[in-house]
Amino acid sequence: MTASPGALLPAAIEAVALANELIRSRLPGPLTAKGDRDMATELDFAVERTVRGHLRERTPGVAVLGEEEGVSGDPDAELMWALDPIDGTANLVHGMPLTGVSLGLIHRGRPILGVIDLPFLGVRYWAVEHTGAYAGDRRIATSRTARLNEAIVAVGDYAVGVDADEKNGLRLALNEQLAGRVQRVRMLGSAAIDLAWVADGKLDASMTMSNKPWDTAAGVIIAREAGAVVVDQDGSDHTSSSAATIAMAPGVAEELLALVAWTQEEVTALRTRRGA
Repeated sequence: MTASPGALLPAAIEAVALANELIRSRLPGPLTAKGDRDMATELDFAVERTVRGHLRERTPGVAVLGEEEGVSGDPDAELMWALDPIDGTANLVHGMPLTGVSLGLIHRGRPILGVIDLPFLGVRYWAVEHTGAYAGDRRIATSRTARLNEAIVAVGDYAVGVDADEKNGLRLALNEQLAGRVQRVRMLGSAAIDLAWVADGKLDASMTMSNKPWDTAAGVIIAREAGAVVVDQDGSDHTSSSAATIAMAPGVAEELLALVAWTQEEVTALRTRRGA
């Protein structure tokens, strides 16, 4: 890398501050369909373009991957920003405050800096690799929960579009197992909030059975710097190419990963029997 991650933090904070102002001051505007039951608002595009412009000016050598408009700059660059201009668009459209801006910096498949701003909740989470995780000026850490039956676990949205039924088979099976084992299950509708709240000890784990860098890059580094275990669905270390994003307080990690592994085996066995 040509610059330390910390040197790029001011540009990232400035970028999400611009996004925050737009989100709080404008209506969502017209919707653009993005496939089966998925959409973007006019505001999603406005925020992404504003943030892109700021990052292009402040960090000209860094590529940008945005949810709405793809990659600008060199797609093979050593460093890449990953931006979700509004994570939780459906929540925003329905007037719910659980929405955020997620901006992560990825270096060779691993996030090294992240900022998540929650405009309607008045908090900004951030982290730089090896320096800890923060909510504003307050250093944060994962919960100390040590038993799965005392844990609050957030789960990601169900899949839509192509192969949704197959993808949701595992999600539904996991939810069934969680319902009988954890204290509570939550579906908040924002991967960024899920990961930030694991980092801040408000959730004991989050399970997003997909992995889009714009959704997860910022949250993954914030959760890791707060002490969370962040892995793929097979328990391997999480990277940009992982299939899923599972973040856990250390005290519940072993028990939760065993549950995921057992559920995957059961789902696979059931599909095999049905195909026989």
